[in-house]
Amino acid sequence: MSASDKVDPIHQFGINKIVPIHVGSLDLSFTNSALFMVVTVAAATLFLMWATTSRALVPSRGQSVAEMAYEFVAGTLRSAAGNEGMRFFPLVFSLFMFVLVANLFGMVPYFFTVTSHIIVTFAMAMLVILTVVVYGIYRHGLHFFGLFVPHGVPGALIPLVTAIEVISFLSRPISLSVRLFANMLAGHITLKVFAGFVFSLGTLGGLGIVGSVLPLAMTVALTGLEFLVAFLQAYVFTVLTCMYLNDAIHPGH
Repeated sequence: MSASDKVDPIHQFGINKIVPIHVGSLDLSFTNSALFMVVTVAAATLFLMWATTSRALVPSRGQSVAEMAYEFVAGTLRSAAGNEGMRFFPLVFSLFMFVLVANLFGMVPYFFTVTSHIIVTFAMAMLVILTVVVYGIYRHGLHFFGLFVPHGVPGALIPLVTAIEVISFLSRPISLSVRLFANMLAGHITLKVFAGFVFSLGTLGGLGIVGSVLPLAMTVALTGLEFLVAFLQAYVFTVLTCMYLNDAIHPGH
């Protein structure tokens, strides 16, 4: 990696081919993004398997973390969609662990932040919305579309309110994906900019080293903030997913 790459805040988001694979005009190459998605899934799976193997009455730290993650997702899903919502627990828990572990991996130097690419976050958001639509129609038939006509709306306002509700529903995957993508992208760029200041000032000799103290302090503070954002964005993504899934179960509410 060159010195310019160390300072360039955008370089960390580049997609690089590891194993080029081309099928006709279709590019199916295995990239660094794909690699870290595989690593994220493997790490989350191995951690949960390791943490829950003993199932001790007095839990270890790893088991406590796994149980806290389980209870958080289960409690959020029950409060948003009731006990019936627990049928979606595997999906919601998988999304929560993927987003959380991917965000945390993004904090490791030279690792790749999977959730900083909107194609990844949009794919997860579309999975949630398609699950809502497919299950809602399967469970309620055409009554599912009553979701777009709130109770108590005067007849004259139904076309306007329905249009607003449809637009609001269609915007869900956009807002869900952009929120996660934008927070991770902006946070990592800001962190890299301040780290770049430290690197640049450090090459200027003694005076530059003294001047780098402030950006170094900011880098440390931003690193702590980014760890908080990593947890917070996984939390927000999970809560909104549970709220959207409630529409598939109780479309009239």
